[in-house]
Amino acid sequence: MSGNQQRHDFLVACAQRALQGKKSFDLARAHLVELSGISKGTIYNHFASEADLIVSVAIADLKQFLAQAQELEQHLDNPFDIYLAHQCQRLQMVLEQDRFVICKVMPNPDLVAQASEFLQASHRQVALAYREWNQQLIARMGEVSGYNRYELAQQFIRGTLIDLDDHRPQGDLGPVYHQFCYALLQLLGHSAKRPPNQEQISNWLTLQAHIDAARLQAKRA
Repeated sequence: MSGNQQRHDFLVACAQRALQGKKSFDLARAHLVELSGISKGTIYNHFASEADLIVSVAIADLKQFLAQAQELEQHLDNPFDIYLAHQCQRLQMVLEQDRFVICKVMPNPDLVAQASEFLQASHRQVALAYREWNQQLIARMGEVSGYNRYELAQQFIRGTLIDLDDHRPQGDLGPVYHQFCYALLQLLGHSAKRPPNQEQISNWLTLQAHIDAARLQAKRA
């Protein structure tokens, strides 16, 4: 990885941390000067516009979602389990890290069109890869005709994330994840499929932590 790419990734990580708990994307490029310790001129070289900053954060989120999704396929076999486990893990990450704001801003084709051509292409590439991953899993479940099941599920997932930001749940989140999975199965056209129980969901939510720990240990070895 080049030094330029490392600096870009560092700035995006600074932006992601600064956006935690925000209700709107009120972070500007100028704010990154104090947050990162990097000069304004260098930051503006990385992000030619405010749209570049927003789209860069969206790309980083999508890359993380896709990487985690693909890792799950090495640990789970059933397409229903893989899909629901990933969506639960994604929900958990957004809840725990308070990363709701990008869910409200994106997807936004008009905003992406304002970004630099390179970032437009990068966003298009990773968004397509993530879309295809989801669609392939839905196809493996046995597609149900009549509706675009992928779009129905994606709209519900985004709506759920936005609603949870406005009405943050308190106490035991088990019922939230269980209802989330139940609703997804209905939207995917598999209402006869029994939703996962609390123990299964709990195992899914801890699986990513085990994967991350194993990866860290491998790097140190």
